[in-house]
Amino acid sequence: MLSRPFITAFLALAGARIAKSIPLEDRGDSTRPTRRWLPSVDKIRGVNLGSHFVIEPWMASDEWTSMGCGSANDEWQCVKALAQDAADAAFKKHWDSWTTKDDISQIKSLGLNTVRIPVGFWIKEDLVYGNEYYPRGGLEYLDRLVGWCADAGIYVIMDLHGGPGVQIPDQQYTGHSVSYPGFYTQENYERACNFLEWMAERIHTNSSYRTVGTLQVMNEPVHASDYGSLAADMIANFYPAAWNRIRSREDKLGVSSSDRLHIQMMGTAWGSGDPSSHLHDTTFALYDDHRYYKWDGSVTTTKEGYIAAACKDNRGDSSTIVGEWSLAVADSVQSSDEFQIANRPDQVEWYRQFWAAQAQAFEKSGGWVFWAWKCNWIGGVDEWRWCYKSAVAAGAIPKDASSAASISPC
Repeated sequence: MLSRPFITAFLALAGARIAKSIPLEDRGDSTRPTRRWLPSVDKIRGVNLGSHFVIEPWMASDEWTSMGCGSANDEWQCVKALAQDAADAAFKKHWDSWTTKDDISQIKSLGLNTVRIPVGFWIKEDLVYGNEYYPRGGLEYLDRLVGWCADAGIYVIMDLHGGPGVQIPDQQYTGHSVSYPGFYTQENYERACNFLEWMAERIHTNSSYRTVGTLQVMNEPVHASDYGSLAADMIANFYPAAWNRIRSREDKLGVSSSDRLHIQMMGTAWGSGDPSSHLHDTTFALYDDHRYYKWDGSVTTTKEGYIAAACKDNRGDSSTIVGEWSLAVADSVQSSDEFQIANRPDQVEWYRQFWAAQAQAFEKSGGWVFWAWKCNWIGGVDEWRWCYKSAVAAGAIPKDASSAASISPC
């Protein structure tokens, strides 16, 4: 509720950089806090609510099977196989139970201050074409979820995770795994911009969204090394259009300069190009960096090698947030005696140090958001290397998210 007393903090920026927050007094009244806030900290420490609104079957296998989607690879295939009405009912049951109010309370209790919520463009249902297959009815559950976050004093990054036409091939997290990315057209740019300006307005006008402070315009687009012309077109055309549409909608709403949303794009390290190269203004710009050592071929795949890589890492200045990372190691060694976790409580302490080394490194920048909060059996086991909640239960992640410096081997 807006009248609930809590201490907020103003998140001041110098250019596009996050500075230390300035605590405000707890006034115990219904005065709305500025949107530029985090609860008394200067680093983002958070978790992704992965597979809530965009389900990735690889990390939610039991849930996927219980929905009747077991043989489907992605949400599109499941909806098409079940037919719309049955699919809507199955997804509503999932949305109602995958992330609960108790989860949000636990997230807060662990010293985390942020959640990143991946959503598909199809949550705005009038953007979906008649020949597309996506679940309907998710918006009321998003409204409820962000309301829980607001009541808990948790900052929210709203992430457009699945784009119209599909922004990268062969990935479940787009909602429709296809061999060629169809996003990079003016028609689909327009659909995405329509979504972003609509979401910006909802954030500014719906009190449940009062702690949503960042809007990410597209998760993980194509790499320039694979699709050079598509990446260049996105940087030159989609990013400026998305930026302008969000800011224009805020202007129309009369949003004050201090209350504007942070607009986030994948940073240069992602490999699509410089996201700000065609922007005329970068005030309140943030950049997303996904740092998975699991897929970095330059890292020596030993315990010493992973720790060394994390300790020397620096992902950029405070305008960069490491929006996805995990405790996972390379496929070639993850089940080896050195790294396996099944029935191996003796491994917990090393993974705890690996967590701390990464968290400490990422706090050289703007902070971090772990992928993911919750999983549901990966490869038939409780694979806590991907699941913050399970990793805390196993002891591999501490119950205080701010304790990395005291644990880190760096």
